[in-house]
Amino acid sequence: MRKKWKRVILFFVILAMLLAGCSVWIQSEAVKLSDFIPGRSRPFVSIAAERKESIDLVVLGDSESYTSVSPMQLWKEHGMTAYVCGQPGQKIQETYYMLKTALRTQSPKVVLMETNLMFRDPGPVKNLQASLAEPARYHFPLLRFHNLWKMAFDGKKPGESVYKGFAIRSNVNPFDSGDYMKETKEVQEMPKAVSFYMEEIQELCRRNGAELVLMSAPSPKNYSYKKHNAIENYAKEKGITYVDLNLQIRELGIDWKEDSYDKGDHLNLYGAQKVTAWLGGYLKEKYEMPDHRNDPSYEDWNQMEEKYEKEIQKVSL
Repeated sequence: MRKKWKRVILFFVILAMLLAGCSVWIQSEAVKLSDFIPGRSRPFVSIAAERKESIDLVVLGDSESYTSVSPMQLWKEHGMTAYVCGQPGQKIQETYYMLKTALRTQSPKVVLMETNLMFRDPGPVKNLQASLAEPARYHFPLLRFHNLWKMAFDGKKPGESVYKGFAIRSNVNPFDSGDYMKETKEVQEMPKAVSFYMEEIQELCRRNGAELVLMSAPSPKNYSYKKHNAIENYAKEKGITYVDLNLQIRELGIDWKEDSYDKGDHLNLYGAQKVTAWLGGYLKEKYEMPDHRNDPSYEDWNQMEEKYEKEIQKVSL
């Protein structure tokens, strides 16, 4: 029996070593091909591809994050460097390991987390699956980028143009159902899995000297006063800064006839510009974010900003 157990243990040790070795290689290859990585894996490799210690602001969240915050606008107006690590329907487990991935090579002053994912609950089975799968993918990138070999046969296919995690979406589909933030004392319950990983995210930020800020982007479809109360209570209990932009629609200048991409679910480019303008001033004042615009080592940001402005001009015609 001892010999059998030794063989089993040896098998798994060798397997782990092979996975680790292959993972180091495939991670390095994925970084080189970051512009061509499709789907949910792209933010993981894209933030890893950024120059070390060059990002001041890391943005986490689901699609509300990458349709609300424009890093190129923050660069143009304030010289701060931001990267949006958002994914469609991002799960809290992905959020945690996305932050761990970013903190491997970056030391941001602020981690901004869009809060819509704090109410996403796929159920106990899928939560368990994600809680097992995400650490495995983090430690063994081979599991995340296992389809990379297909590029050798299918060729490189560039995806949507993304500017540090933000994609330009200029379509207008108005929201016209009136006031959605009607005051109430009711509180929406937060899933237990989210509460657990939020503690881990806070600890990551503390260990790495980053300020965690919670932000609710304007979204009639996704927010209500019940959610506001839940996040506000949680933030006060944990001593976290919380900004709910759904209560600042007038201050932001949001016009739901012009600034909605899909009937109040996400902001379009014009709504994102208003949110980003406010956010840049807020972060600059409260956290004294650095201005890198005259630093020659950030010239690639100036070049990307020029490309970004040209694309905005095209879609705004």
